[in-house]
Amino acid sequence: MAEVYRLRADPEHTAPAVPLADYQPGGTAVWLEAGDDARLLVPHLGALRRIDIAFPKFREGRGYSSARILREAGFTGEIRAVGVLYVDQLMFLTRAGFDAVLPETPIDPAVAERTLARFPNVYMKAADGLQPIWALRQQSNA
Repeated sequence: MAEVYRLRADPEHTAPAVPLADYQPGGTAVWLEAGDDARLLVPHLGALRRIDIAFPKFREGRGYSSARILREAGFTGEIRAVGVLYVDQLMFLTRAGFDAVLPETPIDPAVAERTLARFPNVYMKAADGLQPIWALRQQSNA
């Protein structure tokens, strides 16, 4: 695995993540596999500081839904994507609610920053809270 690429300023929570099946209430870091139900963590979000979500192969996309579910449920801790991930996925990951990535191959931070800055406007609402371009246009016409 490469180094963690984080989009958060707070200190990294380095406790090992336990699999969802082994999670005990009060734990601070948990690991979700692609098929795990993120909604099972909703009662424990106040105690958790980091949730790692596995991306075991490139075509696996269920982790995006898990991150969105957790953000919409109010989780403010770190959601980390782990596995087969590429720099061109960063924008989609952040839109879904991820704020850290632990890819199998390294991501150049300068390339990541350029990638995330490439498209300043978005077309639909997502977990990141950015205003869609249509809403911005409506505001400017009001």
